[in-house]
Formats: sequence, structure tokens, C-alpha cells
Amino acid sequence: MPRRTLLLYGEGFPSRPVFDTAVSRALLEAAAGGRSPESFRLFVPGRVLAFGTRDVTHPGYERAAAAARAEGFTPLERLAGGRAAVFHEETLAFAWAVPDPEPRRTIHDRFRALAALVVEALLSLGVDARVGEIPGEYCPGEYSVNYGGRRKVMGVGQRLVAGAAHVGGVVVAGRPELVNRALVPVYACLGFEWDPGATGSVADTVAADVATVAASLADALRSRYEVVEASLPPDILLRAEALAAPGRPPR
Repeated sequence: MPRRTLLLYGEGFPSRPVFDTAVSRALLEAAAGGRSPESFRLFVPGRVLAFGTRDVTHPGYERAAAAARAEGFTPLERLAGGRAAVFHEETLAFAWAVPDPEPRRTIHDRFRALAALVVEALLSLGVDARVGEIPGEYCPGEYSVNYGGRRKVMGVGQRLVAGAAHVGGVVVAGRPELVNRALVPVYACLGFEWDPGATGSVADTVAADVATVAASLADALRSRYEVVEASLPPDILLRAEALAAPGRPPR
């Protein structure tokens, strides 16, 4: 049986975090509208604190956003679900856009596939990678990836629209203390109880930087798909510019 073709995009826009999120949103729209095939965007972001919908509607949200800015992180609303999560220059953000006429039926299939992909990539580097929630982890989830059942290194969320799904999240390659530095004051404002000791990174256990982790993830994708490396299309970038325009609602 022939393998599915997957477009792999590597461009990131760390100095334009709102635009960066808009690019992933534009890819999701294009997949839903039948204008783009399945794609996987893997990139290094800037310093961002991405809030989930529950966070944005919390009475402490404005204080939490101000706390994020005070730590040097741009606050914005996540495209995928989940609680507040941190991105920085030693993390890898991913955005998987999947055309699907009935995306709700296969939510867990996509979560399982993404978690398995990350585990395969990290195992190849020598990390004792496992799927599952660690007690007290930030942005908790059943499909988080940890090392040794001790510390979280990957978080994932999902968003559904008519005709497609977006699976997005972050792998922490290094500097987990940056994640905690931002989340300690932010989660305090949101009244969310957690354990900063559950935050980890790939570099805790093996000598691997962001580029090494990115290469291992790309190899794991190639083991599953016919991967075509591509540049972001002009129409996607144009749509992202419109979505990121000042004054436009976040949704």
C-alpha cells in the first residue's frame, strides 16, 4: 500500500510570533478547503506564552498575560487546545495540518500517531521516551511525552474545523528552566496548581541540541510518509499576513 505524501515545512518566524501562529492557521484553512495536502510544519519559535481558551476566559488572564510579558514572552492564544504552554529558542514547535472530512472520529488516532512519532525520534537519540501524563506537569495531557516517567518534554493539543484537523505543540530540546520561569507567575495568576519539577528537556538526558532533535523528528516522519520538503507557498503567507493584521480577532 503506497504511503501518504506529506509536505514538510521548516520556516519559522521567531521575531513575529503572531504571524507565526497565523501561518499555521492558514495551513489549516487551506487543508480544510481542499487547497493544500497534508502538511507538517517543524520550526524553532521565538519566546511565546501560548494560552488556551480556558486560560483566556479566566478572570486572571490579563494579569497572566502581563506576567508573561514581564518575563520576555509574547502572550497569544493557542491554535490548538490545552492550557498555557511555553515556546522559546531551544524548543521545537510543530503544526500538523490534516485534511479529514470527519475529523472528530479520528481525534485519538492523530494524538496517538503524533506521540508515537515523537517517541520514535527521541528513542533514536537515546532518550527513555514514554507517552503519558506526569503528575503535576504543565499543560497536562494523556498524550504528553516524558523521559523515564519523570519529566515532561513534549506537549500536544488539537483543534478541529470542518474538513480538517490541526495537531500542534512543542518539544523542549533544552533550557527547561525558561519554561518554568515563564509559567510560575502565569499559572499563579490563573490559579493552576502544578509542579515545576515535572518540567524537563531532551538535553537533560542526552547531548542533543534543537537541530539534532529536529533532524530526528524529520527522520521519524520519513519512516511513515513520502516526505516532500517544501517552502511555504505565497498564498499561505499572504493569508497569514491578513490573519495577523492588527485588530483582527484571534479566532
